Amino acid sequence: MTQILLQAPQQGGTFQLIMLGGIILVFWFFMIRPQAKKAKEQKKFIDTMQKGDKVVTIAGIHGTISKVNEDNTIQLEVSPGSYLKIERSSISLEWSQAINK
Repeated sequence: MTQILLQAPQQGGTFQLIMLGGIILVFWFFMIRPQAKKAKEQKKFIDTMQKGDKVVTIAGIHGTISKVNEDNTIQLEVSPGSYLKIERSSISLEWSQAINK
């Protein structure tokens, strides 16, 4: 009888370990993986920006890129003749994506 009591927790421990692994896998699949994919797409978009692209900044400012500088800044035309100098990293997404959301 002592032997049976000692074996029962081992079987339950194995099941709990498998369940914990399953929960971690589901968490990774539904939360971490999509965020990493979105961050990768965002970096690719920022790296391929060029003159004439219509973008939206993190602050919600809509404009057209008029100049891409080498020092990680861009010149954004927000209205005809009105320009803002902003960091590349402050670009949120492409204008057409903002309209479709």
